[in-house]
Amino acid sequence: MATAPQPPEGDLERDLHTEHQILNMGPSHPATHGTVKFLVELDGETVVGLDVQVGYLHRGFEKECENGSWYQAIPYTDRLAYTSAMLCNVGFCMAVEKLLELETPERCQWLRVLSAEIARVSDHLTRCGAAALELQAMTPFLYGIEARELTYDLTEMLCGARVTTNFIRIGGVKHDMPSGFPSAAREMIAKIRTLIEDFGAVVTQNRIFVDRLKGTGVISKKDCIDYAVTGPILRSVGVPYDIRKDQPYLVYDQVDFDVPIGEVGDNYDRYLVVVEEMHQSLRIVEQCLDRLEKTSSEPVNLDDPRVRWPAKGRVFNAMEELIQQFKSVTEGPRVPAGEAYFAIEGANGELGFYLVSDGSAVPYKVRCRPPSLINVAPLPIMVRGDMLADIIPTFDFINMIGGECDRC
Repeated sequence: MATAPQPPEGDLERDLHTEHQILNMGPSHPATHGTVKFLVELDGETVVGLDVQVGYLHRGFEKECENGSWYQAIPYTDRLAYTSAMLCNVGFCMAVEKLLELETPERCQWLRVLSAEIARVSDHLTRCGAAALELQAMTPFLYGIEARELTYDLTEMLCGARVTTNFIRIGGVKHDMPSGFPSAAREMIAKIRTLIEDFGAVVTQNRIFVDRLKGTGVISKKDCIDYAVTGPILRSVGVPYDIRKDQPYLVYDQVDFDVPIGEVGDNYDRYLVVVEEMHQSLRIVEQCLDRLEKTSSEPVNLDDPRVRWPAKGRVFNAMEELIQQFKSVTEGPRVPAGEAYFAIEGANGELGFYLVSDGSAVPYKVRCRPPSLINVAPLPIMVRGDMLADIIPTFDFINMIGGECDRC
């Protein structure tokens, strides 16, 4: 009589010979947006290794800035983190002002904070909406995009453009806010806040969404510090570092807002941090509107001939103003020789600009500290041990913006 087959001796999983598979993911992949490529090493569907290859959106931002005037560099900054262009404008102009030893009028500073926080909300809505869509949650994606459209409407009302704004100027802003802006802004803020709450009502306690985010993309506090990670990723591990609080600039020391933090450092914590940051940014915007309504007669630009452009009416009627206009447009300011680094709290973390001037009207050296490049560096350790499908939400909540990452 035949005997039943006996199980092999030893540990089958240990003794069975298997080979790891190498998978190319991106750049032509819906979740990588054409900006990055992953070489994924898989054991079945478990990630055991990852090589991140950036550079697919390289446009030579830094070198382009070294071949034009200080003014001509400002529109290039719009194209860095194009989901929050205004923040990049603010960071670059404040670095130039540091070289010039200029302090902008207080009303200008309130306008800059207002525009920066609107841009931050827009960026976070893009991050959350894209993450929801790529996890097959179409309804919250529509809520997020509708809210983002309202932030674009606000930006257009303020400066005339929706995405690449070029609103911030060295020594000020392009112009003051238009009449009727505060009341219209408050109405839109109420709608944005409602849409963010609707977004959260669909996904925050949704079992599928929670299961896809909790326990995936985990990073430790030590790894965050070792990799110099900042922004929502650092705050998701419980470190309350925010440049607006720790190294206040503009008038952030005069506004009331909280810095949300997480505990575990996984994708779900990052989601909760980003959502709460949107609510805090809307609080800041409302405080800016209150302040701006009380100071409507104050100037928004410095009255300094190095950076002040003459009024158009004077240009057509006075030779001195005509000459100043010509020199400002064709050459721009001559920045004293020296170097300066200035950092702001971007939507993804510390966004810094290091500038070197040789005393001419053209930057000698421009370097950018892009939080996207820094934050994507620990991605291999964040997804190691996760499933292949977990790379998508982890990458979404890192929120790597190609133009900012590939800035050199």
